[in-house]
Amino acid sequence: MDTTPLCLFWKDFTVAHHEFLDAQTLRLQLEPDDRIPPVCSGCDHASFLVHDVHRRRVREAPLLIYRVELDVPVRGLRCPVCGPTRERIDWLPGRSPVTTTLRQWVERLVTLLPIRHVTDLVGLHWHTVKTIDKQRLQRDLPVPDPTRLRRLMMDEFALHKGQRYATLVACADTQQVVWTGEGRPREAIRPFFAWLGEAREQIEAVAMDMNSAFDLEAKDQCPNAVVVYDRFHVVAKYGREVMDRVRVDQANQLRDDKAARKIIKGSRWLLLGNANNLKPEQAVKLEELLAANASLTTAYLLKEQLKTLWFADDETDYRPKRLAGVARDGHQQRY
Repeated sequence: MDTTPLCLFWKDFTVAHHEFLDAQTLRLQLEPDDRIPPVCSGCDHASFLVHDVHRRRVREAPLLIYRVELDVPVRGLRCPVCGPTRERIDWLPGRSPVTTTLRQWVERLVTLLPIRHVTDLVGLHWHTVKTIDKQRLQRDLPVPDPTRLRRLMMDEFALHKGQRYATLVACADTQQVVWTGEGRPREAIRPFFAWLGEAREQIEAVAMDMNSAFDLEAKDQCPNAVVVYDRFHVVAKYGREVMDRVRVDQANQLRDDKAARKIIKGSRWLLLGNANNLKPEQAVKLEELLAANASLTTAYLLKEQLKTLWFADDETDYRPKRLAGVARDGHQQRY
């Protein structure tokens, strides 16, 4: 039998044959080393009583530029202790479709890249990579202890197209996800509070977006908790309901000045955007706009000061910061 040093990768097996399936895929046919007895997967005892051989196709970690596929013979044993069983293969646990080496490589990749990118890189199915990542999380992350939770974060996310959502709850102190459930109404998150049990009394704060279902249920289930709304959604709501209203009112007052009215009507994204992300020419336009209209300046400054609330040490120590470069002279002109 022709063997190669590649057998060092697969304990107790040798490489009997290899072939290139295409320009990027290498298949290796393995055979058991006759000098080493198979070991029972149940009791780890050696047994020479082989009653059948089942060949499996599994994926191995890439070798240079090639994706590697293994053709592995798995022997069925008649163990005197366990009865009919399969042999133990250290580098191919259970019925896994991938070797331990490839599994470890995927586990490292999913901590750095999205699952879709990992599937494209290693050539595995999305569900295979997802399963590996899920098993890694179950193995490495501790089981959440409800008695240690104090501050929570709640959010919803889309499962797929079709307006189907799921709810996620995480610990704000450790960033660990402690619960997920399908749906986003009040009834969907009640199982989480049932899981909390008496620990609901010790919850101090719950952060969330402006979802009234989360708000009402959290207040009802955790009477000692303070509801903290997500900064992004609060500022976005201010932009829709205050900034837009002020901008439209100011534009309507300029019906006789079509040029000025057009400029104010077209300033929505200048006023709602983050000042730090504006291009130089946009920053100049914003400064000129605010210098020309006191009402827009007031609404804009309140929006920027609203953002700083989330960075105060406590609610009694909040000090709004002055905004440099915005309406410096406070001069109001008719735009």
